[in-house]
Amino acid sequence: MKRRPLYSKSGRPRSGRATGLPQGSPAPDISYAVDDDGPGLRERAQAGWNRLYARYPGRTLVALSVAIALVAVGVIEVLRPPGQNLTQADLNAAVNFAIDQRPAASAPTALAYAGVIGSVVRVSGYDPKKADEDESAAPPSDPDTATGREEGGDENFHEKFTAVGTGVVIDENGTILTNLHVAGAAPRLRVTFFDGTESEASIVSAQPENDLAVIRPATIPDDLAPATLASTAGLRPGDPVVAVGFPFGIGPSASAGIVSGLKRQFSAEGRPVMSNLIQFDAAANPGNSGGPLVDANGEVVGIVTAIYNPSGVRTFAGIGFAVPIENAASAAGESPL
Repeated sequence: MKRRPLYSKSGRPRSGRATGLPQGSPAPDISYAVDDDGPGLRERAQAGWNRLYARYPGRTLVALSVAIALVAVGVIEVLRPPGQNLTQADLNAAVNFAIDQRPAASAPTALAYAGVIGSVVRVSGYDPKKADEDESAAPPSDPDTATGREEGGDENFHEKFTAVGTGVVIDENGTILTNLHVAGAAPRLRVTFFDGTESEASIVSAQPENDLAVIRPATIPDDLAPATLASTAGLRPGDPVVAVGFPFGIGPSASAGIVSGLKRQFSAEGRPVMSNLIQFDAAANPGNSGGPLVDANGEVVGIVTAIYNPSGVRTFAGIGFAVPIENAASAAGESPL
């Protein structure tokens, strides 16, 4: 029985015929490196990019832009500080802080008052002879308990202080418009300006049919600010107005209301009928007479001249009258236009 031949398990060939090489020849050096004379990896990549760009230029640029944008977004997200976990209490505190820091807005009536107050004066009439008699007859007053009668709202205010009223400066020379029943109620006049300056004054002209008087002080403050006059051509019922003056000697005081009507007529005891009056409902009392009635811009549209009260009590009952500034200014040779 024949025995099968055994084959060696070593990797070495038995003879030169198995490898095709002469016996004893060294093994060949197998290398996968690119030949120095051929293209390298970088050159092949560049060539591939050029072929891609040449074939799809538009799509290539879009894809490149998207890639750059994604990288930028990623960098921003990495560098962004961690967010804050705000509670409702934190939000409320932030809102309240913002509200507290915001300057408060003034009401329109406050702006109107501020626009005219520097031009408003107190007009006081007095009789020097009567003042001397009263002073000599009056007992000495205790300086610790004495109070100014004009600031006290005395029940007999009108009888005691009929010449206490209001006026408004209308030019830089200190010309003052007021009511004739204020300026003509006493032999002597004294005016007190907004800054506290006091001066004797005298009547320079009058317009009895409109109860108006023009007075001029002997001296005026250096920083005197005349009022701005405004035509009543655009005035309408319902427009806001502010009356500024010294009601019962207290002031300067402001009261707000609206124009109730135009071209009204009114006649007080012993006075002629006045027409073309502005009716308003801003509170006015004895002492407001001669003061300005101003619009929302702080411009003078009338001179307060009377209040109507059918009960006979000389306090405000909701109806006041003012002479339009056109009539009032004409008495002083001025024009609001």
